[in-house]
Amino acid sequence: MLCSENLQAKIREGLEGVYVKKTRICYIDDSNGKLYYRGYNINDLVKHSTFEEVVYLIWFGKLPTRAELESFTNMLKGHRNIPEEFVKFLDSLPKKAHPIDVLRLGISILALQDTELENRSFEANIRRAIDILAKAPTIIAAWDRVRKGLEPIEPSPKLNHAANFLYMLKGEEPDSLSARIMDVILILHAEHEINPSTFTAMVIGSTFSDVYSTVIGGLCALKGPLHGGASEKALNMLLEIGDPEKAERYILDKLRRKEKIMGFGHRVYKTYDSRAKILKDYAKELSKAKGDDALLRIAEKVESIVIREIGQKKKVFPNIDFYSGIIYYLLRIPHDLSSSIFAMARIVGWIAHVMEYWETNRVIRPRALYVGELGKKYVPPDNRDAGSSII
Repeated sequence: MLCSENLQAKIREGLEGVYVKKTRICYIDDSNGKLYYRGYNINDLVKHSTFEEVVYLIWFGKLPTRAELESFTNMLKGHRNIPEEFVKFLDSLPKKAHPIDVLRLGISILALQDTELENRSFEANIRRAIDILAKAPTIIAAWDRVRKGLEPIEPSPKLNHAANFLYMLKGEEPDSLSARIMDVILILHAEHEINPSTFTAMVIGSTFSDVYSTVIGGLCALKGPLHGGASEKALNMLLEIGDPEKAERYILDKLRRKEKIMGFGHRVYKTYDSRAKILKDYAKELSKAKGDDALLRIAEKVESIVIREIGQKKKVFPNIDFYSGIIYYLLRIPHDLSSSIFAMARIVGWIAHVMEYWETNRVIRPRALYVGELGKKYVPPDNRDAGSSII
């Protein structure tokens, strides 16, 4: 017989439209394409703030005073270095390992070194949060150099979070435009409400697991091409097109085959993602500064075709992933680092939402509606119909 219990239960595929908690951290105005961190419009934060200041805002709920910001920034700088033994360990890893997998491994090692893992106080968790956030760029940059046969570069105490990351990658201090654009990228990726990776972190956190585990869970979810891996895929698409004149046929063929155009569409936004607009402007500025607008011209052509064909009808517009890949390309950052850069910023949002959820914690345990058979009789192996093999 078939199970008929609870057949009236409403299933929302992908949990679309399901609210899991109240929050004071982030608001997405989906109809107008606006984003707010703690009530501040993202455009204002990008224009006036820094990544360090935004981190403080998201974690502590207010903009810091100058003294608070200086103290917080110095704490981050003080936690940047990774042990020499860890660098040696990186050298033993397969050189083809994806950077986000190496970052995940690095966070696991940080957890093993925490001598107060059972201390769940706010102060202990903030200390962990600062340590993870500070070391993530060092791990990513160290791995990129180790896999190329180069010596890792120690963090610079003179540089801010974004500029220091570029310095550790390249071995030279970045110009002011490159440093500022990287700072903006980190601000824009720091938080975005209950996305797949944040929800994964919250599910893990709801069991009262530790902060490291929640971040590792977030990393695992972020890696997917339908989430943090989309920037790399979008860039590869633009490189594959290669010429603005080839964009029309390429995109129309993809649409005819009902294939996804990477860097377009969003579960929440019904209009142009404000983050994409910001990065598009910076991509233009950086293209001009570098004297290389080839990818930008392809991207703008692709954007016009997609919006013309399906944009208004299906509410499909560029998202943050579409133009971020161009910026990484112009900054000469390896393509496969894009999701790791996303992660080293989104650590902020993951930890903020987990700690906010802990204020009124209830373990997250949804149900599945069973639609299979019941009462089936067990048949011994020798009496079973072989049927078609499944292995």
